[in-house]
Amino acid sequence: MLTGKLVRVRHRKNQVIPLYVSPHDTAVRLVAEQLITLYRQSVGRRRGQLEEELADLIPEGPQGLLPAGLAHLLEERCTFETTAPLPPEEVRAVVFALAAQKRQQWAAAGLPFDRRTILAEAASHFGPLGTAEKLDQALFADLKCEQRITSFEDISVDRLLDRYNVALAQAVLLRAVRLDVDIEGETPARFRQLFRALKFHRLIASIQAAGPDRYHLQVDGPLSLFSATQKYGLQLALFLPSLLHCRRFSLCAQLRWSYGNRAARDKTFTLSSADGLRSHLPDFGTYTPPELEAFIQSFANKNYGWSLQAEPLPLRLGEVLWVPDARLVHRTTGREVYLEFFGFWRKTDIVTHHARLQQHLPGRFLLCLGEGLRLEAETLNTDDPAIYRYKRFPLVEEVIRRASRLAGLTDQAPDLLE
Repeated sequence: MLTGKLVRVRHRKNQVIPLYVSPHDTAVRLVAEQLITLYRQSVGRRRGQLEEELADLIPEGPQGLLPAGLAHLLEERCTFETTAPLPPEEVRAVVFALAAQKRQQWAAAGLPFDRRTILAEAASHFGPLGTAEKLDQALFADLKCEQRITSFEDISVDRLLDRYNVALAQAVLLRAVRLDVDIEGETPARFRQLFRALKFHRLIASIQAAGPDRYHLQVDGPLSLFSATQKYGLQLALFLPSLLHCRRFSLCAQLRWSYGNRAARDKTFTLSSADGLRSHLPDFGTYTPPELEAFIQSFANKNYGWSLQAEPLPLRLGEVLWVPDARLVHRTTGREVYLEFFGFWRKTDIVTHHARLQQHLPGRFLLCLGEGLRLEAETLNTDDPAIYRYKRFPLVEEVIRRASRLAGLTDQAPDLLE
């Protein structure tokens, strides 16, 4: 993520407009390629050597903000380590104490200061492993400029430029007071991913349905809290890559923007899927677990008098939105039962989740728990028709039997309809 000093924006009235880069800009691509090549070739070298070469590629002033920002993102992909044959702090303690003592003696005798003599004598304090050469290597090895680059996670020019644009937007969001986000046309898997990201980053958010397949999210920013914290702002910025996986979204952020020593002013920042920012995080939002795939395929080959909707819309359970995996609808009566499958690939507080569903959707849900789940499921009542424990894959017949019982139709699995 970019620091405040590296942010490139322009202002139009009360709007903050990030200066995104185009992946098709030849000049920008050349700078990115030069920086990537430099970092590739710097593995094994000192950080100070890298910084000296970067100074030749990064001009001073506003023109240097872009290459400095790219270099900052590349540095985050490096691993730096302190490599020293002896503990640097211990070496300095011995060498500096001996140097102070010898300096006084040599000055009184009119002799010049001899660094090599100091190192050779100090080496005796470290036993057979101590040599003047090793002490010289370890003396300042823990300074930042002396750290060695042990690895670099390579990246292409296109991905670096995409990452820069996202990092620029994230840096702007650090100053947000509030976010309003509209999302539409997404699958339940995507909504589940997004809501999970909000919870994972501990963001204060309210979610409202704004249409058949549209939702409005209002997220408080770090500057809206009684005590604005950088940690909360970071969590807010880290949420952005998850949002970028959505096909259609629009974001409007209310900012408190300051200029140096000037008082902060109210600004706005907008972002939408039309801006073309691409998330650098892997997209797991459309992943369908094998248990659910097997159930859908098995159900499609049979007719039980129920229809199956594989991607139902989220449901509100009090202040919480629930995204079920499937929805069963009885063709004759229209009664519905929502299904959610839990295996080793998904874990949650089953007991609390079950209690919430029982409160808001009694008789209209069925939780299918795989044997790989080893959480609070053991404390649930196995005789509850809304709880189905399966081994490897859920059986369609058993799901239909329980759904029929929950819907008040029958306690037995219905015969297959011709």
